[in-house]
Amino acid sequence: MPYRVLLTIILTTGIALSFISCAISKDLVDEFCPATQPNSKKAVSCGSSAASSKLNKFLLYSVNYGEGFNLRRDVYIRFATLIHILNERRKKFNEEWILVLPPWHNIYHWFNSRADPPTAWSQFFDLKSLNRYIPVVELEQYINDVGSQVDNVYILQHYAEGWGQHWEEKYEERPCIEKHEFRHIESSYEVAVAGRLLRAGKVQCVSVQGTATTLLPLLSSTMLSTYIARGETIMHEKFGELEYWRARRSMRFAAHLVEAAQQYRHAVLNSTDDADGVTVFPDWTLQKRAPRAPTGGPYLGVHWRRQDYLRARPGQVPTVQHTARQLRRLLRTLAISHLYLATDATEEEVEELRGLLKPAELHRYSDAALPDVQQQPLSDGSLAIIDQIIASHAMYFIGSHESTFSFRIQEEREIMGFPPDSTFNRLCGSEEKCEQPARWTIVY
Repeated sequence: MPYRVLLTIILTTGIALSFISCAISKDLVDEFCPATQPNSKKAVSCGSSAASSKLNKFLLYSVNYGEGFNLRRDVYIRFATLIHILNERRKKFNEEWILVLPPWHNIYHWFNSRADPPTAWSQFFDLKSLNRYIPVVELEQYINDVGSQVDNVYILQHYAEGWGQHWEEKYEERPCIEKHEFRHIESSYEVAVAGRLLRAGKVQCVSVQGTATTLLPLLSSTMLSTYIARGETIMHEKFGELEYWRARRSMRFAAHLVEAAQQYRHAVLNSTDDADGVTVFPDWTLQKRAPRAPTGGPYLGVHWRRQDYLRARPGQVPTVQHTARQLRRLLRTLAISHLYLATDATEEEVEELRGLLKPAELHRYSDAALPDVQQQPLSDGSLAIIDQIIASHAMYFIGSHESTFSFRIQEEREIMGFPPDSTFNRLCGSEEKCEQPARWTIVY
Protein backbone atom coordinates (compact mmCIF):
# COMPACT_ATOMS: atom_id res chain seq x y z
CA MET A 1 0.00 0.00 0.00
CA PRO A 2 1.43 3.45 -0.91
CA TYR A 3 2.70 5.44 2.06
CA ARG A 4 0.33 8.42 1.45
CA VAL A 5 -2.70 6.12 1.45
CA LEU A 6 -1.56 4.41 4.62
CA LEU A 7 -1.03 7.74 6.35
CA THR A 8 -4.49 8.96 5.31
CA ILE A 9 -6.11 5.86 6.78
CA ILE A 10 -4.22 6.29 10.04
CA LEU A 11 -5.22 9.95 10.37
CA THR A 12 -8.90 9.23 9.75
CA THR A 13 -9.04 6.48 12.34
CA GLY A 14 -7.89 8.83 15.10
CA ILE A 15 -4.80 6.90 16.08
CA ALA A 16 -2.21 9.18 14.52
CA LEU A 17 -0.69 10.28 17.79
CA SER A 18 -0.13 6.73 18.93
CA PHE A 19 1.40 5.86 15.59
CA ILE A 20 3.61 8.93 15.49
CA SER A 21 4.81 8.74 19.09
CA CYS A 22 5.35 5.02 19.38
CA ALA A 23 5.47 3.41 15.93
CA ILE A 24 7.24 5.62 13.40
CA SER A 25 10.54 5.57 15.27
CA LYS A 26 11.57 2.13 16.48
CA ASP A 27 14.43 3.70 18.44
CA LEU A 28 11.98 5.99 20.19
CA VAL A 29 9.60 3.25 21.19
CA ASP A 30 12.41 0.99 22.32
CA GLU A 31 13.99 3.61 24.53
CA PHE A 32 11.37 6.13 25.57
CA CYS A 33 7.88 4.64 25.31
CA PRO A 34 7.55 1.78 27.84
CA ALA A 35 3.92 0.86 28.18
CA THR A 36 3.86 0.76 31.96
CA GLN A 37 6.16 1.24 34.85
CA PRO A 38 6.86 -2.20 36.33
CA ASN A 39 5.36 -2.70 39.78
CA SER A 40 4.24 0.92 39.93
CA LYS A 41 0.90 2.22 41.13
CA LYS A 42 0.53 4.41 38.05
CA ALA A 43 0.49 3.45 34.40
CA VAL A 44 2.61 5.39 31.95
CA SER A 45 0.96 5.35 28.55
CA CYS A 46 2.70 5.21 25.19
CA GLY A 47 0.22 6.83 22.90
CA SER A 48 -1.84 9.97 22.67
CA SER A 49 -1.29 10.89 26.35
CA ALA A 50 2.45 10.40 25.96
CA ALA A 51 2.41 13.08 23.30
CA SER A 52 0.54 15.53 25.54
CA SER A 53 2.23 14.91 28.91
CA LYS A 54 5.76 14.27 30.08
CA LEU A 55 7.10 10.84 30.80
CA ASN A 56 8.40 11.01 34.35
CA LYS A 57 11.54 9.14 35.35
CA PHE A 58 12.99 9.05 38.85
CA LEU A 59 16.51 9.15 40.21
CA LEU A 60 16.94 8.09 43.83
CA TYR A 61 20.26 8.40 45.61
CA SER A 62 21.91 7.90 48.97
CA VAL A 63 25.11 8.97 50.70
CA ASN A 64 27.50 7.00 52.88
CA TYR A 65 26.02 6.86 56.38
CA GLY A 66 29.04 8.47 58.04
CA GLU A 67 29.01 11.68 55.98
CA GLY A 68 27.97 14.93 57.63
CA PHE A 69 25.06 17.28 57.00
CA ASN A 70 26.92 19.85 54.92
CA LEU A 71 28.73 17.29 52.77
CA ARG A 72 25.33 15.75 52.04
CA ARG A 73 24.10 19.15 50.92
CA ASP A 74 27.08 19.27 48.59
CA VAL A 75 26.21 15.84 47.16
CA TYR A 76 22.70 17.10 46.49
CA ILE A 77 24.17 19.81 44.24
CA ARG A 78 26.09 17.16 42.27
CA PHE A 79 22.88 15.26 41.57
CA ALA A 80 20.80 18.40 41.01
CA THR A 81 23.14 19.60 38.26
CA LEU A 82 23.11 16.07 36.78
CA ILE A 83 19.29 16.12 36.66
CA HIS A 84 19.36 19.60 35.11
CA ILE A 85 21.71 18.44 32.35
CA LEU A 86 19.71 15.27 31.83
CA ASN A 87 16.42 17.14 31.50
CA GLU A 88 17.91 19.62 29.05
CA ARG A 89 19.03 16.72 26.87
CA ARG A 90 15.79 14.73 27.17
CA LYS A 91 13.43 17.67 26.68
CA LYS A 92 12.98 16.83 22.99
CA PHE A 93 11.69 13.39 23.98
CA ASN A 94 9.08 14.89 26.34
CA GLU A 95 10.83 13.17 29.21
CA GLU A 96 11.44 14.64 32.66
CA TRP A 97 13.70 13.26 35.38
CA ILE A 98 12.74 13.88 39.00
CA LEU A 99 15.22 13.70 41.87
CA VAL A 100 13.96 11.78 44.91
CA LEU A 101 15.29 13.29 48.13
CA PRO A 102 16.69 10.84 50.70
CA PRO A 103 15.45 11.54 54.24
CA TRP A 104 17.94 12.89 56.78
CA HIS A 105 19.14 10.29 59.25
CA ASN A 106 21.01 10.92 62.46
CA ILE A 107 24.24 12.71 61.54
CA TYR A 108 27.57 12.48 63.36
CA HIS A 109 27.44 16.07 64.63
CA TRP A 110 23.80 15.82 65.72
CA PHE A 111 24.18 14.86 69.35
CA ASN A 112 20.78 15.50 70.89
CA SER A 113 17.77 13.22 70.58
CA ARG A 114 15.01 15.80 70.61
CA ALA A 115 13.90 14.94 67.08
CA ASP A 116 14.02 11.35 65.97
CA PRO A 117 15.31 10.75 62.44
CA PRO A 118 14.47 10.31 59.66
CA THR A 119 13.62 13.91 58.81
CA ALA A 120 12.04 15.13 55.59
CA TRP A 121 13.80 17.75 53.49
CA SER A 122 10.87 20.13 53.97
CA GLN A 123 11.89 20.47 57.63
CA PHE A 124 15.18 22.06 56.55
CA PHE A 125 14.70 23.44 53.03
CA ASP A 126 12.14 25.26 50.92
CA LEU A 127 10.97 22.61 48.43
CA LYS A 128 9.28 25.22 46.23
CA SER A 129 12.65 26.90 45.83
CA LEU A 130 14.39 23.60 45.03
CA ASN A 131 11.77 22.89 42.37
CA ARG A 132 12.60 26.14 40.61
CA TYR A 133 15.86 24.51 39.54
CA ILE A 134 14.91 20.87 39.07
CA PRO A 135 11.86 18.74 39.92
CA VAL A 136 12.24 17.08 43.31
CA VAL A 137 10.04 14.94 45.56
CA GLU A 138 10.45 13.51 49.02
CA LEU A 139 11.01 9.75 49.25
CA GLU A 140 7.72 9.37 51.09
CA GLN A 141 5.86 11.00 48.20
CA TYR A 142 7.64 8.78 45.68
CA ILE A 143 6.58 5.65 47.55
CA ASN A 144 3.01 6.87 47.94
CA ASP A 145 2.63 7.92 44.31
CA VAL A 146 4.81 5.47 42.40
CA GLY A 147 5.44 2.54 44.70
CA SER A 148 8.32 0.91 46.55
CA GLN A 149 9.92 -0.65 43.48
CA VAL A 150 13.00 0.71 41.70
CA ASP A 151 14.24 -0.81 38.48
CA ASN A 152 18.01 -0.64 38.87
CA VAL A 153 20.38 0.01 41.75
CA TYR A 154 23.98 1.06 41.14
CA ILE A 155 26.33 1.10 44.11
CA LEU A 156 29.21 3.42 43.37
CA GLN A 157 32.74 2.62 44.46
CA HIS A 158 36.24 3.77 43.63
CA TYR A 159 38.51 1.67 41.45
CA ALA A 160 40.32 -0.84 43.65
CA GLU A 161 43.60 -0.14 41.87
CA GLY A 162 43.27 3.64 42.22
CA TRP A 163 43.37 6.29 39.49
CA GLY A 164 46.43 4.97 37.74
CA GLN A 165 49.01 7.02 35.86
CA HIS A 166 46.56 9.10 33.82
CA TRP A 167 43.30 10.67 34.87
CA GLU A 168 40.26 9.79 32.78
CA GLU A 169 36.55 9.81 33.45
CA LYS A 170 35.19 6.29 33.29
CA TYR A 171 32.94 3.73 34.92
CA GLU A 172 32.75 -0.04 34.85
CA GLU A 173 30.46 -2.62 36.37
CA ARG A 174 32.61 -4.69 38.72
CA PRO A 175 32.30 -7.03 41.71
CA CYS A 176 31.49 -5.19 44.92
CA ILE A 177 34.55 -4.23 46.96
CA GLU A 178 32.61 -3.88 50.21
CA LYS A 179 29.48 -5.47 51.57
CA HIS A 180 26.39 -3.40 50.81
CA GLU A 181 23.05 -2.98 52.54
CA PHE A 182 20.84 -4.51 49.81
CA ARG A 183 19.59 -7.97 50.72
CA HIS A 184 19.09 -10.57 48.00
CA ILE A 185 15.74 -12.25 48.55
CA GLU A 186 14.67 -14.78 45.93
CA SER A 187 14.62 -12.94 42.59
CA SER A 188 14.92 -9.39 43.87
CA TYR A 189 16.73 -7.14 46.34
CA GLU A 190 15.41 -5.03 49.17
CA VAL A 191 16.69 -2.33 51.48
CA ALA A 192 15.15 -0.38 54.35
CA VAL A 193 15.24 3.39 53.88
CA ALA A 194 13.74 5.66 56.53
CA GLY A 195 11.64 2.81 57.84
CA ARG A 196 10.24 2.02 54.38
CA LEU A 197 11.19 -1.00 52.30
CA LEU A 198 12.45 -0.44 48.76
CA ARG A 199 12.69 -3.33 46.30
CA ALA A 200 14.89 -3.58 43.24
CA GLY A 201 15.16 -6.03 40.39
CA LYS A 202 18.87 -5.51 39.87
CA VAL A 203 21.77 -4.40 42.05
CA GLN A 204 25.19 -3.80 40.51
CA CYS A 205 28.39 -2.30 41.90
CA VAL A 206 30.01 0.27 39.61
CA SER A 207 33.58 1.50 39.90
CA VAL A 208 33.67 5.11 38.83
CA GLN A 209 36.00 8.05 38.61
CA GLY A 210 34.68 11.26 37.21
CA THR A 211 31.99 13.89 37.45
CA ALA A 212 28.27 13.34 37.72
CA THR A 213 27.74 13.19 33.96
CA THR A 214 29.98 10.11 33.83
CA LEU A 215 26.83 8.30 34.97
CA LEU A 216 24.65 9.50 32.08
CA PRO A 217 24.90 6.20 30.14
CA LEU A 218 23.45 4.40 33.15
CA LEU A 219 20.38 6.65 32.98
CA SER A 220 19.60 6.38 29.28
CA SER A 221 17.85 3.01 29.32
CA THR A 222 14.11 2.29 29.23
CA MET A 223 14.08 1.97 33.01
CA LEU A 224 11.89 4.52 34.77
CA SER A 225 13.58 4.51 38.17
CA THR A 226 17.23 4.26 39.13
CA TYR A 227 18.83 4.26 42.57
CA ILE A 228 22.43 5.48 42.98
CA ALA A 229 24.01 4.47 46.29
CA ARG A 230 27.19 6.06 47.70
CA GLY A 231 26.51 9.22 45.73
CA GLU A 232 29.44 11.04 47.31
CA THR A 233 31.76 9.00 45.06
CA ILE A 234 31.13 11.21 42.03
CA MET A 235 32.54 14.72 41.72
CA HIS A 236 30.98 18.02 40.72
CA GLU A 237 30.41 18.54 37.04
CA LYS A 238 31.69 22.14 37.05
CA PHE A 239 32.32 23.23 40.60
CA GLY A 240 31.98 26.95 41.16
CA GLU A 241 30.54 27.65 37.72
CA LEU A 242 27.08 28.86 36.70
CA GLU A 243 25.02 25.68 37.19
CA TYR A 244 26.71 24.94 40.51
CA TRP A 245 25.61 28.34 41.79
CA ARG A 246 22.11 28.05 40.35
CA ALA A 247 21.65 24.77 42.20
CA ARG A 248 23.19 26.29 45.33
CA ARG A 249 21.00 29.38 45.19
CA SER A 250 17.92 27.16 44.98
CA MET A 251 18.77 25.61 48.38
CA ARG A 252 16.91 28.15 50.47
CA PHE A 253 16.14 27.22 54.03
CA ALA A 254 12.68 26.37 55.35
CA ALA A 255 10.64 29.46 56.23
CA HIS A 256 10.22 28.57 59.91
CA LEU A 257 14.01 28.36 60.38
CA VAL A 258 14.58 31.66 58.57
CA GLU A 259 11.95 33.27 60.78
CA ALA A 260 13.54 31.88 63.96
CA ALA A 261 16.94 33.25 62.94
CA GLN A 262 15.49 36.63 61.98
CA GLN A 263 13.74 37.06 65.30
CA TYR A 264 16.88 36.13 67.19
CA ARG A 265 19.00 38.56 65.16
CA HIS A 266 16.51 41.36 65.80
CA ALA A 267 16.04 40.71 69.52
CA VAL A 268 19.60 39.82 70.54
CA LEU A 269 22.00 41.20 67.92
CA ASN A 270 20.19 44.34 66.74
CA SER A 271 20.28 42.98 63.20
CA THR A 272 17.60 43.09 60.48
CA ASP A 273 17.83 42.69 56.71
CA ASP A 274 16.82 46.31 56.14
CA ALA A 275 19.33 47.72 58.63
CA ASP A 276 22.08 45.37 57.41
CA GLY A 277 21.53 46.16 53.73
CA VAL A 278 20.53 42.59 52.80
CA THR A 279 18.17 42.17 49.84
CA VAL A 280 16.44 38.81 49.42
CA PHE A 281 14.23 38.26 46.37
CA PRO A 282 11.19 35.99 46.99
CA ASP A 283 12.17 34.07 43.83
CA TRP A 284 15.92 33.46 43.54
CA THR A 285 15.68 33.04 39.75
CA LEU A 286 14.78 36.73 39.43
CA GLN A 287 17.88 37.95 41.24
CA LYS A 288 20.89 38.38 39.00
CA ARG A 289 23.20 39.96 41.56
CA ALA A 290 22.82 41.59 44.96
CA PRO A 291 21.77 45.20 44.21
CA ARG A 292 24.10 46.50 46.92
CA ALA A 293 26.86 45.17 49.16
CA PRO A 294 25.42 44.44 52.62
CA THR A 295 27.06 45.90 55.72
CA GLY A 296 25.88 42.99 57.86
CA GLY A 297 24.77 42.94 61.46
CA PRO A 298 26.88 44.67 64.13
CA TYR A 299 28.52 41.46 65.30
CA LEU A 300 31.30 39.04 64.40
CA GLY A 301 30.19 35.65 63.05
CA VAL A 302 32.42 32.73 64.10
CA HIS A 303 32.44 29.03 63.29
CA TRP A 304 34.78 27.29 65.74
CA ARG A 305 35.05 23.59 64.95
CA ARG A 306 36.48 21.30 67.64
CA GLN A 307 35.48 17.69 68.42
CA ASP A 308 36.64 15.48 65.48
CA TYR A 309 39.11 18.15 64.28
CA LEU A 310 41.05 17.88 67.53
CA ARG A 311 41.87 14.30 66.54
CA ALA A 312 41.98 14.56 62.74
CA ARG A 313 43.64 17.98 62.32
CA PRO A 314 45.28 18.97 65.60
CA GLY A 315 47.65 21.46 63.94
CA GLN A 316 44.73 23.31 62.33
CA VAL A 317 42.65 23.75 65.48
CA PRO A 318 43.58 26.69 67.73
CA THR A 319 43.58 26.33 71.48
CA VAL A 320 40.93 28.19 73.44
CA GLN A 321 43.51 30.84 74.36
CA HIS A 322 44.75 31.29 70.78
CA THR A 323 41.15 31.45 69.52
CA ALA A 324 40.43 34.22 72.05
CA ARG A 325 43.49 36.20 70.94
CA GLN A 326 42.44 36.08 67.29
CA LEU A 327 38.85 37.04 68.05
CA ARG A 328 39.78 39.89 70.37
CA ARG A 329 42.00 41.31 67.65
CA LEU A 330 39.16 41.17 65.13
CA LEU A 331 36.66 42.74 67.52
CA ARG A 332 39.03 45.66 68.09
CA THR A 333 39.63 46.09 64.34
CA LEU A 334 35.91 46.04 63.58
CA ALA A 335 35.08 48.25 66.60
CA ILE A 336 32.28 45.95 67.75
CA SER A 337 31.64 44.15 71.01
CA HIS A 338 29.29 41.31 70.05
CA LEU A 339 30.16 37.89 68.67
CA TYR A 340 27.90 35.07 67.50
CA LEU A 341 29.44 31.62 67.94
CA ALA A 342 28.53 28.44 66.04
CA THR A 343 30.51 25.55 67.49
CA ASP A 344 30.60 21.91 68.51
CA ALA A 345 32.91 22.73 71.43
CA THR A 346 32.10 21.50 74.91
CA GLU A 347 30.25 23.77 77.33
CA GLU A 348 33.44 24.07 79.38
CA GLU A 349 35.39 25.28 76.34
CA VAL A 350 32.67 27.78 75.41
CA GLU A 351 32.58 29.22 78.92
CA GLU A 352 36.36 29.52 79.00
CA LEU A 353 36.27 31.36 75.68
CA ARG A 354 33.46 33.59 76.91
CA GLY A 355 35.53 34.60 79.92
CA LEU A 356 38.62 35.34 77.83
CA LEU A 357 36.62 37.59 75.48
CA LYS A 358 35.05 39.82 78.14
CA PRO A 359 33.92 42.57 78.10
CA ALA A 360 32.80 41.54 74.59
CA GLU A 361 29.60 39.50 74.62
CA LEU A 362 29.49 35.97 73.17
CA HIS A 363 26.08 34.80 71.91
CA ARG A 364 24.69 31.41 70.94
CA TYR A 365 21.21 30.45 69.83
CA SER A 366 19.15 28.44 72.30
CA ASP A 367 15.55 27.28 72.41
CA ALA A 368 14.99 29.21 75.64
CA ALA A 369 16.29 32.53 74.30
CA LEU A 370 13.08 33.37 72.46
CA PRO A 371 10.28 31.08 73.62
CA ASP A 372 7.78 32.53 71.15
CA VAL A 373 9.91 31.76 68.10
CA GLN A 374 9.59 27.99 68.24
CA GLN A 375 6.73 26.26 70.00
CA GLN A 376 8.37 22.88 69.43
CA PRO A 377 11.98 21.98 70.36
CA LEU A 378 14.39 22.16 67.46
CA SER A 379 16.41 19.26 66.15
CA ASP A 380 20.19 19.49 65.87
CA GLY A 381 19.84 19.86 62.11
CA SER A 382 17.49 22.82 62.55
CA LEU A 383 19.82 24.41 65.11
CA ALA A 384 22.77 23.98 62.74
CA ILE A 385 20.87 25.80 59.99
CA ILE A 386 19.86 28.62 62.33
CA ASP A 387 23.52 28.92 63.35
CA GLN A 388 24.49 29.24 59.70
CA ILE A 389 21.83 31.83 58.95
CA ILE A 390 22.83 34.04 61.89
CA ALA A 391 26.59 33.70 61.27
CA SER A 392 26.14 34.44 57.56
CA HIS A 393 24.48 37.80 58.31
CA ALA A 394 27.35 39.11 60.42
CA MET A 395 29.44 42.14 59.52
CA TYR A 396 32.44 39.82 59.28
CA PHE A 397 32.76 36.04 59.28
CA ILE A 398 35.66 33.83 60.28
CA GLY A 399 35.44 30.05 60.04
CA SER A 400 37.40 26.83 60.47
CA HIS A 401 39.94 25.35 58.08
CA GLU A 402 38.38 23.20 55.32
CA SER A 403 35.11 22.75 57.19
CA THR A 404 32.04 22.24 55.02
CA PHE A 405 30.01 24.05 57.71
CA SER A 406 32.16 27.14 57.12
CA PHE A 407 31.99 26.63 53.35
CA ARG A 408 28.20 26.76 53.40
CA ILE A 409 28.24 30.02 55.41
CA GLN A 410 30.68 31.53 52.92
CA GLU A 411 28.34 30.54 50.10
CA GLU A 412 25.35 32.14 51.83
CA ARG A 413 27.33 35.36 52.16
CA GLU A 414 28.34 35.23 48.49
CA ILE A 415 24.67 34.85 47.52
CA MET A 416 23.77 37.88 49.66
CA GLY A 417 26.59 39.89 48.11
CA PHE A 418 28.96 40.42 51.04
CA PRO A 419 32.49 41.59 50.14
CA PRO A 420 34.91 38.63 49.84
CA ASP A 421 37.30 40.24 52.36
CA SER A 422 34.64 39.92 55.05
CA THR A 423 33.74 36.35 54.08
CA PHE A 424 36.71 34.14 53.22
CA ASN A 425 38.56 34.03 56.53
CA ARG A 426 39.66 31.25 58.87
CA LEU A 427 40.99 30.81 62.37
CA CYS A 428 44.67 29.89 62.38
CA GLY A 429 45.75 26.75 64.18
CA SER A 430 48.98 26.83 66.12
CA GLU A 431 50.51 29.65 64.06
CA GLU A 432 49.85 33.38 64.22
CA LYS A 433 49.37 33.74 60.47
CA CYS A 434 48.07 31.12 58.05
CA GLU A 435 46.85 30.70 54.50
CA GLN A 436 43.28 31.92 54.11
CA PRO A 437 40.51 30.03 52.26
CA ALA A 438 40.24 29.96 48.49
CA ARG A 439 37.70 32.45 47.23
CA TRP A 440 34.96 30.66 45.30
CA THR A 441 32.94 33.70 44.32
CA ILE A 442 29.45 33.55 42.89
CA VAL A 443 28.69 33.36 39.17
CA TYR A 444 25.46 34.63 37.59
